[in-house]
Amino acid sequence: MKKKILYVEDDPNLAFATADNLEQYDYEIVHASDGVEGLALFEKEHFDICVLDIMLPKVDGFILAGHIRQQDSQVPILFLSARSLQEDKIKGLKLGADDYVTKPFSVEELQLRIEVFLRRSHTAEQSSKVPGVIQVGLHSFNFEKLTLTLQDTTQSLTFREGEVLKYLVERPGEIIKREDLLKAIWGDDDYFMGRSLDVFISRLRKYLSGDPAFKIDNIHGVGFKVRW
Repeated sequence: MKKKILYVEDDPNLAFATADNLEQYDYEIVHASDGVEGLALFEKEHFDICVLDIMLPKVDGFILAGHIRQQDSQVPILFLSARSLQEDKIKGLKLGADDYVTKPFSVEELQLRIEVFLRRSHTAEQSSKVPGVIQVGLHSFNFEKLTLTLQDTTQSLTFREGEVLKYLVERPGEIIKREDLLKAIWGDDDYFMGRSLDVFISRLRKYLSGDPAFKIDNIHGVGFKVRW
């Protein structure tokens, strides 16, 4: 079955060319030209990943991503925009986006970014037949279902949040180098990826704050250490 992508882009020429090229990789592309149309499509259909421009008519990509995250905490969201300010990228990640590609871009680069999420999601689905619960202090972490449970409260995670947490909790007590974590999850360790990692670490600390014994310690100039 083809993977279905919600692609929201208001530039008709760019949208046509990008969708046409992505379809060559055997994806089903559902295009919307503004944020209102994009949200309406998301509410009616199931998508495997959302690729959103930021500068959209009616409802911009940031607001659209926020609405999507309210309805689905796990679907990967990839921003695609000419806006290259670091603050915009961090804002997008804080809203729950998983990745960010800056225009101009090559379709090959975009396809590779998309495929990373689809491949990892498929791997998680295949392994869901086997119990995948990790006890993290007082929390139960299920990577396959992307949930973090404390007593009767369950927090849903995005796929990237789950990846980062899994990498950390598989190495309790170890000093985890930032560059190793970044290359394992993002495939790179540049400045922006490092800022992205900080956003995800902050989110995870908040999710796990119900267990006072659980800590993600900063090791200055090196990385992190997890303990509980």
